[in-house]
Amino acid sequence: DVQLQASGGGLVQDGGSLRLSCAASGFTFDDYAICWFRQAPGKEREGVSCISSSDGSTVYADSVKGRFTISSDHAKNTVWLQMNSLKPEDTAVYYCATTPWRWGTPALEYTYEYWGQGTLVTVSS
Repeated sequence: DVQLQASGGGLVQDGGSLRLSCAASGFTFDDYAICWFRQAPGKEREGVSCISSSDGSTVYADSVKGRFTISSDHAKNTVWLQMNSLKPEDTAVYYCATTPWRWGTPALEYTYEYWGQGTLVTVSS
């Protein structure tokens, strides 16, 4: 089965940086998308960023454009989310998720099949 493990969360000050990692394994399909989602307590889950394994295309939520960068190492099945200029409103549990995907730029709003445990990011003001 597909397994994902998110890591790298922690406490950071307003304006600071953090890098999250997602290690994936057990793929039985060739092409897939891996996305980062986040959810704050009492808030609706939102898509943050996705990357396609087939062509490396990416998508970002408007709220993080210019501040976050997603990248991947396909051979290692690892995805990173570099988060810069963090704001208190970025505080949330961040999850990585994946699904088969071969249609170009991944969709942020989609039902992703496999999820890992989240990693908590806390940005203090």
